[in-house]
Formats: sequence, structure tokens, C-alpha cells
Amino acid sequence: MTLHSPRVLSRRHLIALSGGVAATAGLAACGAGSTTATSPGTAGTAGTTGGAGGTLSIVVEAGGKGELTPIAEAFQTERGVTVSFIELPYDGLFERVQSELSSGSPSFDLAALDAVWLSTFAGALTPLDDLFTAEVQDDLFPALLEEAQVQGHFVGMPAWTNAEILFYRTDLFEDEANKTAFQAEYGYELTPPATWDQFTDVARFFTRDGLYGTDVKGAVETEWLAHVLQAGSDGVVLDADGAVIIDNQAHADALAFYANLATEYNVCPPGAAQVDWAGAQNLFHQGQTAMMRFWAHAFPMIPDDATVKGSVGVAPMIAGSAGIAGIPGPWYLSVPTASPQSELALEFVQFAYDNNVLSVESELGLAARKSAFAEYADREGYEHFEALLTTLEAPATAPRPATPRWQQITDSVLIPTLQKAVVPGADYTALLTQAKADVERIVG
Repeated sequence: MTLHSPRVLSRRHLIALSGGVAATAGLAACGAGSTTATSPGTAGTAGTTGGAGGTLSIVVEAGGKGELTPIAEAFQTERGVTVSFIELPYDGLFERVQSELSSGSPSFDLAALDAVWLSTFAGALTPLDDLFTAEVQDDLFPALLEEAQVQGHFVGMPAWTNAEILFYRTDLFEDEANKTAFQAEYGYELTPPATWDQFTDVARFFTRDGLYGTDVKGAVETEWLAHVLQAGSDGVVLDADGAVIIDNQAHADALAFYANLATEYNVCPPGAAQVDWAGAQNLFHQGQTAMMRFWAHAFPMIPDDATVKGSVGVAPMIAGSAGIAGIPGPWYLSVPTASPQSELALEFVQFAYDNNVLSVESELGLAARKSAFAEYADREGYEHFEALLTTLEAPATAPRPATPRWQQITDSVLIPTLQKAVVPGADYTALLTQAKADVERIVG
């Protein structure tokens, strides 16, 4: 069976989307296959530490050691172990891990893996069941626990996660004239929308005088899938048994809600079929949209020259009939069964969980534990954490299906379906019927 490298939204893409010019410039110095070692207090600088610990190597996405660097520094300080990072581009990371795990002779001790890869590599990863005590599981989001398990075993420890939340312009929502006009037109108070109906009302209200209520991203699938979960689907595209469910009622309802914003209500800028994450973010930053559904990490990283700087609020992802829901975007630490230093690698995984809160001070400012987010949620600059916690803890929030064919499904079915759906006159039922047939051919 041919494996397809899942090219989902990577960590470097997340930083780039956030307008973090200085951050991405620094990361660019780490080329494909570069290796950096961190010693206490000198992250990213080759060096050694004292003690008898030796060296532990972690293969990561290029620039992807940000959340792990403070943890590696603490580990080195306490254990006298030099932690080195082998950095590769996203696709290159998948290919190297796949190749070396298949050979049974990995050159690395640990791997930081995108969630959608776990099912592909599970057979060559060390079960981490002993680390997932009841206490540990209680401090991790249900969707992350579900995604970490493959064939009854935990094969990855969450390192950090993300999800989409609602961004909105406080200058518009707090304007007294807007409040009065909205109350008069819709019969209820103008507040950040919590439901599909409210979101549609608010988007329609603000679409005037060159301003649009929101965006519709035809070139990415995650947002539509979040709405699918909000509509009550038992999974997205595939159910727990692998059956194709992309034509069920929840998928249909979510597609109609999402596409109608563009085709019926015209509350988004023209060209929705080509709008991706970067395009949507640029529209919001330039003040052309009143609301944006986007990855939570971007809230404190709004560029200083953005038109909306200082006028952005955040709220949980909106809710459908099944409530709030999002699609998490986690990365996991995994240990190959043939790891050169498996015991030390497992020790690092446990240490990384214990000290997960240190990752909050990294470039993206993300963690994996509920307690880590909660510790910062009431601090200035971390207002997005409360919205992120609410979204990730929502009962309807769920991961993408565990299939090595996921990116092929995304590229050849999901995105083309969305792009056709956001064109006026689209037949949503016919599109989903064809999508089901296409997905079934892919998964066999």
C-alpha cells in the first residue's frame, strides 16, 4: 500500500500565518536535515552538558522545536543530558520517519509527530500505556486521548495542541450605533455569536459599505469539518469503523450552512473558492471582515501594523445543534520500538508531560494539558486560552479519522468538493454523493 504524506497545517505554517516575521526569519536558518543541540540556558546552540546522561536526539519539523526547547533545557539541567534536535521540512520529516521505522534502525531516539501520522507509524512505535495513568488522562483533552490511541494502545504523548476559535472586531461589536441597529433589526443583543443562526445574522448585519461579515475558506477543509461535528456527526468523513459517512445529514447541514454564507447571503468577499488560511487572515487583519474563525494561537500574534490591532476579541468556536466543536491540531511525542535509547526516550516523554506548562512561553504559546492552559487563562495576553479550553473540552470536539489516506482524501475530495460548493447554484446533495464514491475508492 502506498503511503501519502499528510501535508496539513504545519507548525511553521502556523507561525507564518500569524505575521511573526522575526520568528520565521530566525527559524529559516535551520535547513532541512540540520541538527541543533541545546544546553542549559543556550537553546539552539551546539553544546554539551556535564553529568553522565549523554545525548538524546529528537527528530522534528524544521523550526518545530519551539515548544520542546524549554522542556529540553530543563531536562538537561536536571538530568545532565544533551538534547539534540534533527530538523526536517514537513514532508521530509514524514519520509524520513517512514523510511527509518520501516528499516528497523532509526537514527533518532524520539520523534515529534503530527497527529494524522500516528495510525501510519503505530506498528513501529512503543506503547506508552503505562504513562497514561488516570490522572494523566484526566488532564488531557478527550479528542487528544482518542487520537493518541491506535489499535488499543497509546502511541504518542500530546506535546501541544490548537483549535479554531472565533475572532471578532471589538470596535464594531461595542459601537453603540451598531448595538442599537442590530437590536432593532434582529430583536436581540449584538454579542459575539455562539450559534450558526447568530453567526449568520451578525455576518449579514456587518456586510455593508465595503465590509464583509466573515470569510469562507474554500481552499481548506478543517472549518467545514468543525461544523460537521457541530451538526452532530459521529466523526468526520469516516466513522469509527472506517465506513464513509460524508453524505450523512450532519455533513449536508454543515455544507449548506458554510457554503450559503457565500452563495445565498454573500457575507464574504468574492472568490471564496480560493481563500485559504493566509487569505482569510489577511482579510481580517486589513479590516475587511468583522469576524474570522481561526487557529487560537494567532490572537497574541496580530501584527502591529494590522488595521485591527488592539480591536480584536475572541470567543469559543460557534455551535450547531450538537454544541460547540472544533478539529484539534495536536503534535505528539513518540518513541520508536527500535529507539537507540528507548528508556531515556521514555523518561523524556514523561518529563515533557510533567513540564508541559513550559511550552506556553514558546513562540506559538501552546501546550497540551488542560492545567497548563488554565494556569495562564486569566493572564493578560492569554485571553484566547479560555476560548480554546472551552472549544477543546466540548463533547462534540473530535479528531480527524485515523487513516493514512487522510491527506489524499483532503486534496482530491474534500477541498474540491468545498470549492464547487461555494459557487452559486451548487447542488450540495450531488456533491456529497460524488464525494462519498470518491472517498470509498481511496480507502478501498
